[in-house]
Amino acid sequence: MPILTADMLDIIQRTILSFVATVNKDGSPNLSPKASLIARNDTLFFADIASPQTIKNIRRNPEISINVVDVFSRRGYRFNGRATVLPVGDVDREFVAEWVWRTNGSDYPVDHVVRIDVREALPLLSPAYRFGERASEEALREAYMTKYGVQKRDQNALK
Repeated sequence: MPILTADMLDIIQRTILSFVATVNKDGSPNLSPKASLIARNDTLFFADIASPQTIKNIRRNPEISINVVDVFSRRGYRFNGRATVLPVGDVDREFVAEWVWRTNGSDYPVDHVVRIDVREALPLLSPAYRFGERASEEALREAYMTKYGVQKRDQNALK
């Protein structure tokens, strides 16, 4: 049975930014933002564009945690698992690299691609859902879009 649900995949795709936690050699945490997290076949991947410490950490200790949160709806997921740095020539590595270049341009370096075999996916939910009048997802989305000065796009203008 797949671990990644349709809602998880949707949040990964629309939030764009995720945060990857690994462990440094001295045991301290290393947190690195990623704008290249994608899902494929119930597995997560990200490209190493400028994160040499993350790659060193994964090679030494493959345990990883990734948080993805929709800043407007104030909810998301934590994915825990084991990471593997994919070798050159790996089909998934090539797929992710091509995706990065299509999305961001061919000048983006893809130094490595990391596969995450997810063993646990946990929901993240802001305490804001438990308090006050703004306890629905739509109300929180409206409130935080206003707070950050973001306006909804007119869907008709996009056609």
